[in-house]
Amino acid sequence: MFSFHVFDHPMSRGFQNRFSTQYRCYSVSMLAGPNDRSDVEKGGKIIMPPSALDQLSRLNITYPMLFKLTNKNSDRMTHCGVLEFVADEGICYLPHWMMQNLLLEEGGLVQVESVNLMVATYSKFQPQSPDFLDITNPKAVLENALRNFACLTTGDVVAINYNEKIYELRVMETKPDKAVSIIECDMNVDFDAPLGYKEPERRPQHQEEPTEEEADPPSYEDMDLGFRAFTGSGNRLDGKTKGIEPSPAPLGPSDIKRGIPNYEFKVGRITFIRNSRPLPRKTLDDDDAMNRFIAFSGEGQSLRKKGRKP
Repeated sequence: MFSFHVFDHPMSRGFQNRFSTQYRCYSVSMLAGPNDRSDVEKGGKIIMPPSALDQLSRLNITYPMLFKLTNKNSDRMTHCGVLEFVADEGICYLPHWMMQNLLLEEGGLVQVESVNLMVATYSKFQPQSPDFLDITNPKAVLENALRNFACLTTGDVVAINYNEKIYELRVMETKPDKAVSIIECDMNVDFDAPLGYKEPERRPQHQEEPTEEEADPPSYEDMDLGFRAFTGSGNRLDGKTKGIEPSPAPLGPSDIKRGIPNYEFKVGRITFIRNSRPLPRKTLDDDDAMNRFIAFSGEGQSLRKKGRKP
């Protein structure tokens, strides 16, 4: 008739579903083993001991497993995921950039608690160096790097590896919360100006474009005429300099050859312009005289006068 649901109390259920413990943290380079675990440095996940997996499996926690890391000495916190459960008991291994955010040293104590985070919809990053602008497609590079992360926390400085170079980016803003999960989410990414970036100075353009008349040189002396014959100075055998000054002939408007633009030019069409000016009248008269010339049609002359013999 009476029933007591002691174990279904909300306080007891929340206490049972919560994982909270302390570990001594070390960087991934301190992880013992023959295999190189440099891949841990490229993401936002940690390595925990097998006892943590045994304890987590007994709790009714939600997946994916996300954790809140807190350094109680400096009151710094961040969030992460778990990669493997192969660490020694009482020890967890963190990426180096995560230890820097938490202000932890090798062997320091860190509080690890299981949490549930909302799915991210927006995030904004600020590169910590202008070198990040050298990347051709920064959004694609960041999207590929965030595949190794499980969550983001506002204020963290994450590190990504691209072309054997480490780029640091500060998480300026995340939505809908200050700590979000980025596993299987549709997130809009935005960038702030890199730290120390200065925009190039733009010179004011006060000078207007020159017109067609202003583009022409003011005088013939200012034009680049190239080679001109007989404009140098001579040398005398007696060593005197009298009468050897150069005297270039003055140029007239007819000496300057100016090009005539082809106003009927069409793209893809080549036009060969030939000299089609009419010939002078004198030249035509000479041609007519040459056409009327007949060889050996003249009269001969004799030195002796022709007369009758007596």
